[in-house]
This record gives sequence, structure tokens and C-alpha cells, in this order.
Amino acid sequence: MNTQVRSDRVLLNHYLAGDQSAISQLIERHSRRVRDYIRMMVKDRDVAEDIFQETFIKAVRVIDEGRYVDSGKFLSWILRIAHNQVIDYFRARKQDKSVTESDAGFDVLGTLRFAEPTVEDRIVCEQVACDVRALVERLPEEQREVVRLRYYGNLSFKEIAEQTDVSINTALGRMRYALINLRRMIKEKNMVLS
Repeated sequence: MNTQVRSDRVLLNHYLAGDQSAISQLIERHSRRVRDYIRMMVKDRDVAEDIFQETFIKAVRVIDEGRYVDSGKFLSWILRIAHNQVIDYFRARKQDKSVTESDAGFDVLGTLRFAEPTVEDRIVCEQVACDVRALVERLPEEQREVVRLRYYGNLSFKEIAEQTDVSINTALGRMRYALINLRRMIKEKNMVLS
């Protein structure tokens, strides 16, 4: 049996027996992995920290209520809770459709904005799109393929993984490195994409 699994189980048993420090040790052991996963999904450090806290609060609550069944896979279980918390966050954000004056078409002075984009707006958008395509072309082939399939082909990461014959984690990793490389190139060229 894996030593890590045994240690998780031992810590859980100590916690259930009344040792409060055991749960802290268990959380500390897995905090980096859980935090990194959440940050990768939400891309916002503050939101990720909130979700991280909620994840472990929920986990401790389930353990305290006696609903946790120890199958030797504590990390998988806690990552599943984190994943569900991330999904809940995005659902809540999607349902939060509050409309500001600006969103409704009025600026600070209360004047109606023009609904049609100007010629200048279209030219700027076309130039930004052209610049981004040029940067994507400079990526390594595997990263370029994932970006094209995701943003230009509107495929999910599962579909990308199936089409490129790699795991979902590999597809996600390639996208991550592609975005890192794109940010680096944008910074090196002092580009403003707005």
C-alpha cells in the first residue's frame, strides 16, 4: 500500500479521534496541488483563494458529518470537491446578469452610445486579430494546433484530446504553455491588444 495513502488515512483517523492538528496537516499536504488546480481553472488569484477555502471547508464538514468514506484516495476526493466548487462559481457568474448603465448603452454622462461600431473600431479589431494570428503562427506546432482547435475550431479540450490522440491533461498543458508563450511574445513586442 502506498505510504502517502496510509498517511492520509492515519491523519483522518487521528482527526476523527479529536486531534485537530491532523486535519491541518492533511490540508497542508494537499494544498498546493488543489490551489494550483483551482488557479488553472479560474485564472484569478483572489477568486481561486476563495474557492480553495470553500473546498476545504466543505471537505471538513463532510468528514465531520461522517459522510466521507475512506477509499484511500483523499487527494482525488478533494480535487473532485474543488472541481465542483469551480463549476458552481462559473454557474453563479453566468446567472449574475446585472446590467449597469454602461452595459445598457449609456455612458457616465447619460448619453446614448452609438450601437454600430465605427470604421476605426473595425480596423482596430481586424489589426488585433491579425497580430494574434501572427503570434499563434510562431508557437511550436503542438501548441499552435491546440490553440487553433480551441479558439478557431471551438472544440472542447476533450474533443481536442481525442482529435490529437493525447490525454486531456496533455491538451490542457499544451494550451497553458501556448498562453504563456503568447503572453511572453506580447510583452517582448510591447503590444497592446485592446
